[in-house]
Amino acid sequence: MTRQSPVIPLALLGLVLLALTWSGIGPTDRLTWFMETVPVMIGIAILVPTWRRFPLTPLTYYLLAVHAVILVIGGHYTYAEVPWFNDLRDHYDLSRNYFDRLGHFAQGFVPAILAREILIRNTCLKNGPWLFLYVTSFCLAFSAFYEMLEWWAAIFSETGAEAFLGTQGDVWDTQWDMFLALIGAMLGQIILGPYHNRQIAALEN
Repeated sequence: MTRQSPVIPLALLGLVLLALTWSGIGPTDRLTWFMETVPVMIGIAILVPTWRRFPLTPLTYYLLAVHAVILVIGGHYTYAEVPWFNDLRDHYDLSRNYFDRLGHFAQGFVPAILAREILIRNTCLKNGPWLFLYVTSFCLAFSAFYEMLEWWAAIFSETGAEAFLGTQGDVWDTQWDMFLALIGAMLGQIILGPYHNRQIAALEN
């Protein structure tokens, strides 16, 4: 396996830590901030100690960093009140703040590449329809599990429930969230799959 330079992972880690620190300064709702950003904290706690033993491709690190920034922005403002998307809503007379939709699309797009890399490098699965199916199924299952986490959080946390759920009055919000994660997972593999394959091959040679 090619020894990977630590420059890119360290630079991205620094960026994510800065964003996480910023998001924790005066968030709209402290409990919501914690619930939205704890996946970022867990990801850092896993990726940092495993970097030397199982380094990921640069593409995967970049995507994970982008996803982390989306999560911490949503945690700071709450997904329903991100200012730039409020401006878009008001300017185009939209029915809601669509940052939440972006977040759930990313929830499929980014984990698809991470799951794809782990499966290719650690199982007998190679690029093809079965890999596509397994990765897509994993991302959809993860999205459904996340919706259940939101449901449980809403039950046990009355004060932070509405901000964390971010339904914005849409009775189909949960279905939209899972659908967008599904679309993100499929598009991530279709668009980035060939490039990802080359990066995995370069990493393992």
